Amino acid sequence: MTHWFHRNPLKATAPISFNFYGVATTPAAAKVCNDLRLSRSRLLELFTDSSCNPEMMKNATDLYFSLLQGFILSLDDSSQECKLRYIQNFKWTDTLQGQVPSAQQDAVFELVSMGFNVALWYTKYASRLAGKEDITEDEAKDVHRSLKIAAGIFKHLKESHIPKLITPVEKGRDLEARLIDSYIIQCQAEAQEVTIARAIELKHNPGLIAALAYETANFYQKADQTLSSLDATYAGKWRKYLNLKNCFYMAYAYCYHGQTLLASDKCGEAIRSLQESEKFFAKAEALCKEYGETKGPGTTAKPSGHLFFRKLGSLIKNTLEKCQRENGFIYFQKVPAEAPQLELKANYGLVEPVPFEFPPLNAHWTPETLAAFDLTKRPKDDAAKPKPDEEVKPLKEPDIKPQKDSGCQIS
Repeated sequence: MTHWFHRNPLKATAPISFNFYGVATTPAAAKVCNDLRLSRSRLLELFTDSSCNPEMMKNATDLYFSLLQGFILSLDDSSQECKLRYIQNFKWTDTLQGQVPSAQQDAVFELVSMGFNVALWYTKYASRLAGKEDITEDEAKDVHRSLKIAAGIFKHLKESHIPKLITPVEKGRDLEARLIDSYIIQCQAEAQEVTIARAIELKHNPGLIAALAYETANFYQKADQTLSSLDATYAGKWRKYLNLKNCFYMAYAYCYHGQTLLASDKCGEAIRSLQESEKFFAKAEALCKEYGETKGPGTTAKPSGHLFFRKLGSLIKNTLEKCQRENGFIYFQKVPAEAPQLELKANYGLVEPVPFEFPPLNAHWTPETLAAFDLTKRPKDDAAKPKPDEEVKPLKEPDIKPQKDSGCQIS
């Protein structure tokens, strides 16, 4: 599969022991705390395990989130807040702002931060799978599905859980609406790239391919505009990626629109459409260079050297030459000064996020278990709260490089 995706780093977090000695007064309560500690550690390990697949990730996330929600949900389905919600402090870094952590003594902050990382993992899994040299149809479907799942998780966090935070989200941080929206839109755009690749492979109507490419370019433009008010120090590299993908898919749209015009015997307009495609491709090429030179969080790569980029350049060149030959021998049509307006609407292939819900409360959480937590007794182990100067170490992500001819860069 000839795709290349930019990826920001995973969020990092301080270790949590969940050792509430004195507060957890029964073996059942102590067991829930131990299960929380182990399931959290296991989930963090899977984020950087290159052998992890969606089934493993789902099992690990379902276990941890079902246990964590015992700190958040009321057992009697009332609107009353769980007494354990503010018992533990959690620290998380951001994908853009390096190792400067945010801390909140709120289990909802842990839920949305870990959920955010799970969504990021699905995007990275998709990117890794797309980098395989001989990707199968089922694997391409997995790439497509993983990106839609990620979009669904981001959307669910934004709509249902981030608004419940007591402490307002800091501007420019991961949980802020601008960043969440950009991640959602990027996931949709990248999933549509898979759709476009499939449509090209199966030789679908050029009009459909042009419309899908145009819609995808608009997605990338919208994601970039959403980030426009953020500090370029943090978001500059990401925005270069969104810009170059916008230009790249505008070039695709004009290229395939040119083929549609030629098939309708509008050779002069087809040539003008291909010339516009060349312009957007040249812009994308320049942005590729700028992307490689821009410092900031995310993938280090030279996109213009990748197969996905080179193939489009050849396609534009060959199609334009064909149109010019046909016009010189058959049509003799004037080439318009203005490029054709793209008013293309795709009726098929548009991507929507897969709806996401957190798992139900773990069966180990019973009224008796919850009652066994006595908040009047201070924890004997002060390690339950991260020390103010405790370092949050970045996650060591797998160094996965694309195979020889895949044309993909994996973060």
